[in-house]
Amino acid sequence: MQLDADNMIHTLAEKIGPLSPQTQIVGIHTGGAWVAQRLATILGAKQYGTLAVTLHRDDFGRRGLHPQTKSTEIGFSVDDCHILLVDDVLQSGRTIRAALNEIFDFGRPASVKLAVLIDRGGRALPVQPDYVALSMPLDAKQILALTNENDTLRFEIRDV
Repeated sequence: MQLDADNMIHTLAEKIGPLSPQTQIVGIHTGGAWVAQRLATILGAKQYGTLAVTLHRDDFGRRGLHPQTKSTEIGFSVDDCHILLVDDVLQSGRTIRAALNEIFDFGRPASVKLAVLIDRGGRALPVQPDYVALSMPLDAKQILALTNENDTLRFEIRDV
């Protein structure tokens, strides 16, 4: 099964509405960065940042470094600004916790709001999105992956 992520991004942008000048968009690598880039264009943001959360994950000792480790790129001061944190899929909340740690390594934002394309349920931490395009509970044995082929974003649902 495939889902059209671009339609979901437009739905999410409508829910977010216009950004205040003090709001900066930050996407979590990799899928969240793709979504943040598109949201920045739709919402008229002049820039956006990306976060790599690998070193803040609580399963880092088990998983180690991913062979294609990304780096955090934030070209603006985090201090006192409002952050719109963007990810593709929200499940346990562990990636969001790691992203918050990474953001606070760069400074102290005035606030952080969370926007995700799909909330699939299964929380292990008390994390809730402020904006969500689609809530879609999935079985724990299913994987929901955002792909980017030829600049076309699609979700794929696979059984493990």
